[in-house]
Amino acid sequence: MEFLVKDEKLELKYEAGKGAWTYHIQIPNTRHIVGKWGSLKVAGTIDHYKIDSINLFTITGQDKLISINEKIRRAIKKSGGDMVTVTLYLLTTKKQLTESELLATFKDASVLPAFKKLSKDERNEIIGKITTLKSEDKQIKMMLKCIDQLSHNSD
Repeated sequence: MEFLVKDEKLELKYEAGKGAWTYHIQIPNTRHIVGKWGSLKVAGTIDHYKIDSINLFTITGQDKLISINEKIRRAIKKSGGDMVTVTLYLLTTKKQLTESELLATFKDASVLPAFKKLSKDERNEIIGKITTLKSEDKQIKMMLKCIDQLSHNSD
């Protein structure tokens, strides 16, 4: 498991009028994490209070936030402005597409023979283009584009 923060002292922030986000913690060094609301979840502890799963809130170009509800605040006996000890790790719900899964998809789409006719460099470029994309949606779109191109190559 890869920790986002481990036993790190962070501020429980209070910003009036932010609804569920009135009390929140900003998780440092998380701006690079890509994902939509609801797809990024973390688990861990806040002042030894166990968090099984909580959503990360994404603000473009900024570190992610987690909302700290009243139940958690009461359990840890903390409020806005207080420092808390935070340990969090990203819950991975979806794994990156592997090369073998990609080749199986090409086989199912009847384009594997056309793919195998390409040069090794061309094959590696296609595999890299798809498997290095960070979101599943982008991987699927790129895979469909490649399948379409490969189907035209097999004609």
